[in-house]
Amino acid sequence: MQPVQAFLYLFDTIIQLFALLILLRILLQLVRADYYNTLVQIIVRFTDPVLKPLRKLIPSIGRMDMAGVVCFVALQALALVLRLVANQAELPWQAIIYLAVQRSVQTVLMTYMVLIIANVLISLFGQRARHPIIPLIYQLTEPVLGRIRKVIPPIAGLDLSPLVAIIGIQFLMILIGWR
Repeated sequence: MQPVQAFLYLFDTIIQLFALLILLRILLQLVRADYYNTLVQIIVRFTDPVLKPLRKLIPSIGRMDMAGVVCFVALQALALVLRLVANQAELPWQAIIYLAVQRSVQTVLMTYMVLIIANVLISLFGQRARHPIIPLIYQLTEPVLGRIRKVIPPIAGLDLSPLVAIIGIQFLMILIGWR
Protein backbone atom coordinates (compact mmCIF):
# COMPACT_ATOMS: atom_id res chain seq x y z
CA MET A 1 0.00 0.00 0.00
CA GLN A 2 2.97 2.33 0.57
CA PRO A 3 3.86 2.64 -3.16
CA VAL A 4 0.23 3.53 -3.93
CA GLN A 5 0.26 6.28 -1.31
CA ALA A 6 3.61 7.57 -2.57
CA PHE A 7 2.38 7.78 -6.16
CA LEU A 8 -0.91 9.30 -5.01
CA TYR A 9 1.04 11.99 -3.19
CA LEU A 10 3.22 12.62 -6.27
CA PHE A 11 0.28 12.86 -8.69
CA ASP A 12 -1.74 15.01 -6.31
CA THR A 13 1.19 17.38 -5.85
CA ILE A 14 1.74 17.70 -9.60
CA ILE A 15 -1.97 18.30 -10.19
CA GLN A 16 -2.16 20.91 -7.42
CA LEU A 17 0.93 22.75 -8.65
CA PHE A 18 -0.45 22.90 -12.18
CA ALA A 19 -3.84 23.98 -10.82
CA LEU A 20 -2.09 26.77 -8.92
CA LEU A 21 -0.41 27.92 -12.15
CA ILE A 22 -3.81 27.95 -13.87
CA LEU A 23 -5.29 29.93 -10.96
CA LEU A 24 -2.46 32.45 -11.04
CA ARG A 25 -2.93 32.85 -14.78
CA ILE A 26 -6.65 33.55 -14.27
CA LEU A 27 -5.96 36.05 -11.50
CA LEU A 28 -3.15 37.76 -13.41
CA GLN A 29 -5.44 38.19 -16.41
CA LEU A 30 -8.17 39.63 -14.20
CA VAL A 31 -5.88 42.28 -12.72
CA ARG A 32 -4.22 42.90 -16.10
CA ALA A 33 -0.76 42.20 -14.75
CA ASP A 34 2.30 43.14 -16.76
CA TYR A 35 2.45 40.51 -19.50
CA TYR A 36 6.19 41.09 -19.95
CA ASN A 37 7.03 40.23 -16.32
CA THR A 38 9.36 37.21 -16.27
CA LEU A 39 7.13 35.22 -13.92
CA VAL A 40 4.03 35.93 -15.98
CA GLN A 41 5.87 34.67 -19.05
CA ILE A 42 6.79 31.44 -17.22
CA ILE A 43 3.17 30.90 -16.13
CA VAL A 44 1.93 31.56 -19.68
CA ARG A 45 4.41 29.09 -21.17
CA PHE A 46 3.42 26.34 -18.74
CA THR A 47 -0.33 26.86 -19.09
CA ASP A 48 -0.71 27.68 -22.80
CA PRO A 49 -0.53 24.06 -24.04
CA VAL A 50 -3.68 23.26 -22.05
CA LEU A 51 -5.54 26.58 -22.17
CA LYS A 52 -5.14 27.46 -25.86
CA PRO A 53 -7.10 24.42 -27.13
CA LEU A 54 -9.69 24.83 -24.35
CA ARG A 55 -10.30 28.44 -25.34
CA LYS A 56 -11.50 27.26 -28.74
CA LEU A 57 -14.24 25.31 -26.96
CA ILE A 58 -14.93 27.55 -23.97
CA PRO A 59 -15.08 31.31 -24.65
CA SER A 60 -14.17 33.96 -22.11
CA ILE A 61 -16.86 36.01 -20.39
CA GLY A 62 -15.58 39.57 -20.26
CA ARG A 63 -12.12 39.45 -18.70
CA MET A 64 -12.87 36.09 -17.05
CA ASP A 65 -11.00 33.25 -18.74
CA MET A 66 -13.69 30.57 -18.50
CA ALA A 67 -11.41 27.95 -20.08
CA GLY A 68 -9.01 28.52 -17.19
CA VAL A 69 -11.80 28.31 -14.63
CA VAL A 70 -13.11 25.05 -16.10
CA CYS A 71 -9.58 23.64 -16.25
CA PHE A 72 -8.92 24.68 -12.64
CA VAL A 73 -12.09 23.01 -11.34
CA ALA A 74 -11.46 19.95 -13.54
CA LEU A 75 -7.99 19.55 -12.05
CA GLN A 76 -9.50 19.67 -8.56
CA ALA A 77 -12.02 17.01 -9.61
CA LEU A 78 -9.22 14.87 -11.06
CA ALA A 79 -7.31 15.04 -7.79
CA LEU A 80 -10.45 13.95 -5.91
CA VAL A 81 -11.09 11.07 -8.32
CA LEU A 82 -7.50 9.87 -7.92
CA ARG A 83 -7.95 9.80 -4.15
CA LEU A 84 -11.24 7.95 -4.47
CA VAL A 85 -9.67 5.35 -6.76
CA ALA A 86 -6.67 4.91 -4.45
CA ASN A 87 -8.98 4.44 -1.46
CA GLN A 88 -11.37 2.22 -3.44
CA ALA A 89 -14.25 4.55 -2.68
CA GLU A 90 -17.05 5.89 -4.81
CA LEU A 91 -19.00 9.11 -4.95
CA PRO A 92 -21.69 10.26 -7.36
CA TRP A 93 -20.41 12.64 -10.04
CA GLN A 94 -22.54 15.47 -8.58
CA ALA A 95 -20.72 15.12 -5.26
CA ILE A 96 -17.35 15.11 -7.03
CA ILE A 97 -18.24 18.33 -8.87
CA TYR A 98 -19.52 19.95 -5.66
CA LEU A 99 -16.36 18.98 -3.76
CA ALA A 100 -14.16 20.14 -6.66
CA VAL A 101 -15.84 23.56 -6.68
CA GLN A 102 -15.56 23.76 -2.88
CA ARG A 103 -11.87 22.84 -3.04
CA SER A 104 -11.36 25.39 -5.83
CA VAL A 105 -12.87 28.17 -3.72
CA GLN A 106 -10.73 27.10 -0.77
CA THR A 107 -7.63 27.22 -2.95
CA VAL A 108 -8.48 30.72 -4.17
CA LEU A 109 -9.03 31.92 -0.61
CA MET A 110 -5.82 30.32 0.66
CA THR A 111 -3.88 31.78 -2.28
CA TYR A 112 -5.17 35.24 -1.45
CA MET A 113 -4.31 34.78 2.21
CA VAL A 114 -0.72 33.91 1.29
CA LEU A 115 -0.54 36.82 -1.17
CA ILE A 116 -1.82 39.30 1.43
CA ILE A 117 0.63 38.05 4.05
CA ALA A 118 3.43 38.32 1.46
CA ASN A 119 2.25 41.86 0.65
CA VAL A 120 2.48 42.83 4.33
CA LEU A 121 5.94 41.28 4.73
CA ILE A 122 7.23 43.02 1.59
CA SER A 123 5.86 46.35 2.75
CA LEU A 124 7.58 45.88 6.12
CA PHE A 125 10.94 44.44 5.08
CA GLY A 126 11.45 44.36 1.33
CA GLN A 127 10.45 47.68 -0.15
CA ARG A 128 13.80 48.08 -1.88
CA ALA A 129 13.94 44.53 -3.19
CA ARG A 130 13.99 44.14 -6.97
CA HIS A 131 12.32 40.86 -7.79
CA PRO A 132 9.72 40.24 -10.52
CA ILE A 133 7.29 38.71 -8.02
CA ILE A 134 6.96 41.88 -5.93
CA PRO A 135 4.93 43.95 -8.43
CA LEU A 136 2.78 40.89 -9.14
CA ILE A 137 1.94 40.48 -5.46
CA TYR A 138 0.94 44.13 -5.27
CA GLN A 139 -1.12 43.87 -8.47
CA LEU A 140 -2.91 40.72 -7.27
CA THR A 141 -3.75 42.04 -3.81
CA GLU A 142 -4.65 45.62 -4.69
CA PRO A 143 -8.19 44.86 -5.96
CA VAL A 144 -9.04 43.31 -2.58
CA LEU A 145 -7.09 45.63 -0.30
CA GLY A 146 -8.02 48.77 -2.27
CA ARG A 147 -11.73 48.11 -1.80
CA ILE A 148 -11.25 47.62 1.92
CA ARG A 149 -9.19 50.86 2.12
CA LYS A 150 -12.13 52.75 0.62
CA VAL A 151 -14.28 51.64 3.56
CA ILE A 152 -11.60 51.68 6.28
CA PRO A 153 -8.90 54.24 5.44
CA PRO A 154 -5.48 54.05 7.13
CA ILE A 155 -5.65 55.18 10.75
CA ALA A 156 -2.65 57.29 11.87
CA GLY A 157 -0.67 55.87 8.94
CA LEU A 158 -1.54 52.26 9.82
CA ASP A 159 -3.20 50.34 7.00
CA LEU A 160 -5.67 47.87 8.50
CA SER A 161 -6.90 46.52 5.16
CA PRO A 162 -4.68 43.37 5.25
CA LEU A 163 -6.00 42.50 8.72
CA VAL A 164 -9.61 43.00 7.63
CA ALA A 165 -8.99 40.96 4.47
CA ILE A 166 -7.45 38.07 6.41
CA ILE A 167 -10.33 38.07 8.90
CA GLY A 168 -12.77 38.06 5.97
CA ILE A 169 -10.93 35.21 4.25
CA GLN A 170 -10.90 33.18 7.48
CA PHE A 171 -14.63 33.83 7.89
CA LEU A 172 -15.29 32.61 4.33
CA MET A 173 -13.12 29.52 4.85
CA ILE A 174 -15.08 28.57 7.95
CA LEU A 175 -18.35 29.32 6.16
CA ILE A 176 -17.60 26.98 3.25
CA GLY A 177 -16.31 24.19 5.45
CA TRP A 178 -12.52 24.48 5.49
CA ARG A 179 -10.92 21.75 7.58
